[in-house]
Amino acid sequence: MKVRSASKSIRHLARYQEILRVMVKFGFWEFVEKIRAGLIRSITKNIFPKLEQRKYAALGTPTRLRLAFEELGPTFVKLGQMLSIRPDLIPPKIAEELTKLQDEVEPVPFEKLKPSVEAEYGKPLLEVFSGFDETSLAAASIAQVHRAQLKSGDEVAVKILRPNIHKTIETDLEILLNLAELIEKHVPESKLYDPVGIVHEFSRTIEREQNLVTEGRNIDIFSRHLQNDDTIKITKVYWDYTRETILVTEFIDGIKISDLDGIKKHHLDPKQLAYNGASAILKQIFELGIFHADPHPGNIFALPGNVIAPVDFGMVGRIDDEMKDYLLDLLLGIVDKDVYRISRVLLNIGIINEQINTRNLNRDLADYLDRYYGIPLNQLDSGKLLNEFMELVRDYRIKLPSDLVMMGKAIVISESVGRHLYPRFNLFDLLVPYARKLLLSRFNPMHHYRNFNRLIYQVLDILKKFPTDAEIFLAKMRRDQITVRFQHQGLENFSRELDRSSNRVSFSLIVAALIIGSSIIIHMNKGPSIFGYPILGIFGYVLASILGLWLIIAIMRSGKL
Repeated sequence: MKVRSASKSIRHLARYQEILRVMVKFGFWEFVEKIRAGLIRSITKNIFPKLEQRKYAALGTPTRLRLAFEELGPTFVKLGQMLSIRPDLIPPKIAEELTKLQDEVEPVPFEKLKPSVEAEYGKPLLEVFSGFDETSLAAASIAQVHRAQLKSGDEVAVKILRPNIHKTIETDLEILLNLAELIEKHVPESKLYDPVGIVHEFSRTIEREQNLVTEGRNIDIFSRHLQNDDTIKITKVYWDYTRETILVTEFIDGIKISDLDGIKKHHLDPKQLAYNGASAILKQIFELGIFHADPHPGNIFALPGNVIAPVDFGMVGRIDDEMKDYLLDLLLGIVDKDVYRISRVLLNIGIINEQINTRNLNRDLADYLDRYYGIPLNQLDSGKLLNEFMELVRDYRIKLPSDLVMMGKAIVISESVGRHLYPRFNLFDLLVPYARKLLLSRFNPMHHYRNFNRLIYQVLDILKKFPTDAEIFLAKMRRDQITVRFQHQGLENFSRELDRSSNRVSFSLIVAALIIGSSIIIHMNKGPSIFGYPILGIFGYVLASILGLWLIIAIMRSGKL
């Protein structure tokens, strides 16, 4: 989805006001104050009052942000969920709090869904299904699920997008992009977190989740690769009934993996389920190169025979062979305490927007490794390991590939679920064999052959393009079309302060001129008068007093006397 900036439009004025009202309500008045000047110029001159701030003042910033996202609706809930798996972009405490965002909402009454479903099929609902349960099994911010029966007798789950959800999300994305641009403009320190880049990444993610055909294709990919694995069940997609807004899959009649009492009641083995679930994630990552990126307990069911059945494949991640090589280097660096190898991997795979002091980075990596070195593997907490590592990465403004971060989060969630089922669960029992297998693949001639082929292709591609690129460059030189661009960095604040100071000086001169002019008029004692003084002179004094008082208040509010 292409996000368009809304800065040139006031089409969404009511939604802008609602968003800012909620931000103020939950105590983010200072944030709104910083961007309000730009917002006034582009949208409206309304002043947003402080509302209900005292009620939430005692809560911490992460909690208030989560509550604000929940009140703002589906787009912001999804944004918060995306940010919760990106501790390399935001502070860990905020990321941790955003994991509590609940994507469970009141279902849309079926009578409002039914017309759009029948319009998709072009016929009445009961001509498509032999039975349809109008009570929702689960309702999330974007879609809800109903149970139904096909004419063939198959039990199916029908996932239906909410009415007008595309329009709602598109509007919010336009507003988010505009707000991100305003934040970068008026809050210089925010550029470290790349708000505009976050909105664009979020836009791509939520676009995929709105197309249920894409989710169906994801399910087919997993089904094809895992069909011979008896420990995992991938649901079947009924393509004849699936549309962009409707996904029909085989109904999974299982027990939620978080329901430990239900698992024991049905005589399933929690320990085996813990290892099967984690093994499924690791197999997807290291063997398939595509993995379920949202394996939280609500998306995993347990079936007879200790079989794992994941659902909701709207969010998936991908790890290619090159990324696997980097992962192996990272693991080897950690095992060998080789901080140079670790930092080299981070600098190769990360997006870096500023100069990094590699000496300080290596020192902090060494401190990080020293805290955990020598601790038995079964005592390591992978969640704490990952969060501290991500905090270190964020401190150096290194933006990691989103798939890599999602992979780390998926592994941590699988460990958390495993320990809930079986307290002595040790993820490293499964992880070490995969690391060993990756290491052995380094000595496989086919591995080197593929790398060599890739290198040859890149070199040939450069050589093929070089003559054309050189010809274009020389032609531009002959026509004097080569330009060198210089960009001043760090002068934005100076320029803004200079403009502000110039405006204040000009304002002061106007006030002074009013005072002097009024004094001259009063001294001349000409024209209409009141109480023995010229009206024009008195008016000048009053106007000068008001403007002077306004200037003093503005200076005091800025904190720069």
